[in-house]
Amino acid sequence: MPHYHKLGVIPHKRHTQFRKADGSLYSEQLFSTEGFSNDYSLLYHFHPPTNIIGVDDPVNVAPLVAEEKMLRHRCFEGFHVKPEPDFLASRKPVLVNSDCHIVLAAPQQSMTGYFYKNADADEMIFVHEGSGKLKTMYGNLDFSYGDYLVIPRGTIYQIEFAAGNNRLFIVESFSPIRYPKRYMSKYGQLLEHSPFCERDIRAPHELLSFDQKGDFLIKTKKKGMMYGLHYGHHPFDVVGWDGCCYPFAFSIHDFEPITGRVHQPPPVHQTFEAHNFVVCSFVPRLYDYHPEAIPAPYNHSNIDSDEVLYYVDGDFMSRKNVTRGMITLHPAGIPHGPHPGAVEKSIGKKDTAELAVMVDTFHPLQLTVDALSIENKDYTMSWAE
Repeated sequence: MPHYHKLGVIPHKRHTQFRKADGSLYSEQLFSTEGFSNDYSLLYHFHPPTNIIGVDDPVNVAPLVAEEKMLRHRCFEGFHVKPEPDFLASRKPVLVNSDCHIVLAAPQQSMTGYFYKNADADEMIFVHEGSGKLKTMYGNLDFSYGDYLVIPRGTIYQIEFAAGNNRLFIVESFSPIRYPKRYMSKYGQLLEHSPFCERDIRAPHELLSFDQKGDFLIKTKKKGMMYGLHYGHHPFDVVGWDGCCYPFAFSIHDFEPITGRVHQPPPVHQTFEAHNFVVCSFVPRLYDYHPEAIPAPYNHSNIDSDEVLYYVDGDFMSRKNVTRGMITLHPAGIPHGPHPGAVEKSIGKKDTAELAVMVDTFHPLQLTVDALSIENKDYTMSWAE
């Protein structure tokens, strides 16, 4: 969870009268992704957040699964996803299961004319290319290359891009996205051995309150359907809030790598966790410093998890012919490791400039139609040289 944060104007005590200048009450809202039993925030609105004035017919946006099962290594050229003007239309689910959806997007334009709410899933948006501003009812967050944007489910947001060339790697999580438990004290502080700390977490910093009535469209996704909910007031009408449930940003460039005399296992790169999957960050770092160390990763068997690696930038000594935006999938049940020749080639190397995001899922992933359209089919046999 993020640490406690507050922004704007709030009353001295929660659940008490908080009045506007004209004497009428602000409308209090408790926001939580796990009922009343976990992290939450309290928001104070000009208008009740229940003021829905119309509902459009829902549209089916569920991913089209192409393959239910597979037992071979796969590779997908992420930058082959064609750019599209609209943010939501540009989102292409490529790997899915009941715990998460892995999505690629190349939006060209800022979100205008509507707001968006994912009512099913927390979203982790990794910004590969582009910059801009995430606008929410909690305030604004600036973002740029290398940022993770973590948005709790139910958050209404818009994204304003600075330019037209944007590439996003998105994970939709059907459970809360959290910091790894082993990094945290029993009271919720990130510990000394954590590869990042609270100073690295960026909370919303610019709260703009809009006391406007009208017809405001919030496109809301629920159970694979997109609903058009029309509100009678601007959704960003919050004058103040406080709590521990809110969107935040964390830059992959602020992740401090953990290294050792010999090759360290993937969990040292862990950044976030959720139910049945984890997210890891591979960043520039010194290699192992034992005089006989082998920097290349050792072969390992994925018996319990599917491993997804999203290549961002840099030189990956364990793989051949890596491209920016490439996704590799190494499924549970068969071992994988460096490409032929990579082990010997790595010996003597002192450091790496690689940058990548890894998602390990503990239930099998399914391929979508969009995934097959960008597949590099030569990858499966690339160890047979």
